Amino acid sequence: MKSSGGSCDGPLREWQWYDQNMSGTYAVVMGDRGRLVIPAELRARRHLTEGTNLLLVETSEGIILATRDQAKALIRANLDGVDLVGELLTDRRRQAAAEDSA
Repeated sequence: MKSSGGSCDGPLREWQWYDQNMSGTYAVVMGDRGRLVIPAELRARRHLTEGTNLLLVETSEGIILATRDQAKALIRANLDGVDLVGELLTDRRRQAAAEDSA
């Protein structure tokens, strides 16, 4: 694929992004009582069977449908390198200092 601008890097990269990130995109319609049907092809590929626990995670980018293990992996990846205990201790010390000075 060559663009009229001369370089094929731009359109090729755009196509690769689309193919890697959007090729598994399915249109679904919300049914009565908020029900969604996951297409059979996707259920088979992801080994989703009746009774599989799924989570809907609301993010600033949209809604993610994930298994519990996928959600755990996503959270771990997003928190990688974050010192939650240290942040909590710093916050508590800040609150205690504010209480002491009041």
